[in-house]
Parts: sequence; C-alpha cells; structure tokens
Amino acid sequence: MPAVKHYLQFRDFSADEYRYLFDRAAWIKRKFKQYEPWHPLFDRTLVMIFEKASTRTRLSFEAGIQQLGGFAVYLNTRDSQLGRGEPVEDAAEVISRMSDLVMIRTFEQAIVERFAARSRVPVINGLTNEFHPCQVMADIFTFIEYRGAIQGKTVAWIGDANNMCNTWLQAAEVLDFKVNVSTPPGYAVDPAVAQVTPNGHYECFADPMDAARNADLITTDVWTSMGFEEESEARLQAFRDWQVDAEMMAVAKPDALFMHCLPAHRGEEVTAEVIDGPQSVVWDEAENRLHVQKALMEYLVLGRMEG
Repeated sequence: MPAVKHYLQFRDFSADEYRYLFDRAAWIKRKFKQYEPWHPLFDRTLVMIFEKASTRTRLSFEAGIQQLGGFAVYLNTRDSQLGRGEPVEDAAEVISRMSDLVMIRTFEQAIVERFAARSRVPVINGLTNEFHPCQVMADIFTFIEYRGAIQGKTVAWIGDANNMCNTWLQAAEVLDFKVNVSTPPGYAVDPAVAQVTPNGHYECFADPMDAARNADLITTDVWTSMGFEEESEARLQAFRDWQVDAEMMAVAKPDALFMHCLPAHRGEEVTAEVIDGPQSVVWDEAENRLHVQKALMEYLVLGRMEG
C-alpha cells in the first residue's frame, strides 16, 4: 500500500503545503459563497469519531464532507465498541477499510497516533489534549483574510498553555512568525509536550500586558479545558489577571485582531467588550473551520488540485 498522509499536528505539513491549502480554502470559500457546487469527493465517506463533546468540529466536518459530495458517519465512543474496550488498532483496521477519511476528537494524542499507524486512509486530528491543528489552521486563514501573510507577525497567547497554545507554537515554527506567551505560574509551556524548541519563534512573559504589547493578534481560550473540570475553581483564582480586556487590546497594535476558538466565557478569559467589539473576528474564525477543513479533506484524499 502507498504511504498514507495524515494530519495529526500542525507540523505535519510544510509551509509550502499551507500556502497551497490557504489558497485552496479561499477558492473553495468563494465557490461556497456563490452557491457553486463542488463535489470532488463524490461518494467518499468520512467517519467522525467523538470522545469529546463538540459543536463546531462536528458541524464543520459533517457539512464540509457533504458539500464536497461525500457522506459523514458519526461515531461516539459511548455508542460503539471503542467505548467497550476494543483496541484502537483493531478499530482502525476495520473503520479504515470501510471509509475514505477518519476524523478523531479525543483525549490523548497517543490515541490518534495509534489509530493512524494502522489506518489505510488519512486520519485527521479533530482535537486532542495536546493539539488542535484544524482550529489554528482556520485562525491563520482568518488572519490572512484580514491582514495578509502572517510571516514576521507577532501573536500574543494569553492564558493556559493548552492544546491551542501548543499548536500556535508549532505554527510559528512552520510559518515563521512569533508567539508571545503569558500563562499564570504553574501553567507554563512544556516544550516536550508542544514538541518545539526555544528558537526565537516564541517568548514567555510573566506579565500578560508585556506579551500583548505591539502584538498583531491577541488570542486566548477558556481557562478550564475539557477534561480539567475538577480544577475549575483553582483555575478561576489562578487566571484572574489573565483576562483579555480593552486595556490589554489597547497596548497591542492599533489594528490588532482578537480571536477565540470558542465557546467563550464572557467575564472570565475575555470581556464582552472585546469579544463583541470591532477588533474581534471570532465569527469569521469559526466559519472558516468549514472552509479550511474542506481544503484539507480534498488534499488528503486527492492531492493538489487546480481550478
């Protein structure tokens, strides 16, 4: 069998591949907005495996594959043999023989890696504890739509060094920009988990205002991610000085954008004034999950396309 290309973390693709995918996503988005059908994945099947709850991931992948002419099959681990102890490797052997793509949204990154190692078809990471590559791809596509190339720009990450933060750090290495990271004590970046090395593409700041200063983009996430709910009260106390508010946006560049992967908790990690304000692009950011993932699925199945 020929080698299968997977998308399990941001660094799985090169800068050249991302240039293609961003151009392709823009082309696919224009066709979508003009109600022009595009069905390159006619009769192809995407299996979506969910162990974590989802709104945007399920909707964007399910709608996306159907808009490309294919079909989606939803599997929740609670309702399948995966939830009854079937080995991941066995599930991969069976599922990949009956489908053309698999998207997995789960806890440990090791699960998607084990599945991909035995899969006959491309596997996409829909979110793990460690990485969220589809979301950051959509975020960067949104930045490009508003401000052009992200190369050489500065992104401020405010809050938890979670899967989103780890993915931004990988993206900075691949696409040559900088991430200023500010986290509360005890919630710092773990380079081994992020799979990055100190190389000038990221810098850590004790004061979130210093991280935000002169940034082109400020982005954040909820203080308590899925799977860490028992830490919620402790995190509310630890993160209270890491809220993105108007004062923080004011020290960034005048045309700085605000992003959030959603869902958001207004009054916690971000104020309503910011997320609902003129610098916020969160709704375009959310919509763009659909368009970049359509480009991604097309690329993984068919390779580079013209048109």
